[in-house]
Amino acid sequence: MLDPAGLPGRSWYRHEIYAPGLNTGYGAVTLPGLREAIAAGDEAAAEGQAQALTQALAALTRQIQAAHADL
Repeated sequence: MLDPAGLPGRSWYRHEIYAPGLNTGYGAVTLPGLREAIAAGDEAAAEGQAQALTQALAALTRQIQAAHADL
């Protein structure tokens, strides 16, 4: 669930599902890249973040399916 490039404007936070919000101090938010792009009204950034999230979920799905096949 990690994006090697990190979140927009905060490359040190790489988790796609949760990270401290831009305006929450260390308070975690879910789907931070997507949520923050939507809140900013940046449709292009929201689309890019949705695609990154989709890719991360697809990769996780493949990992789970591979682990299941090994059982």
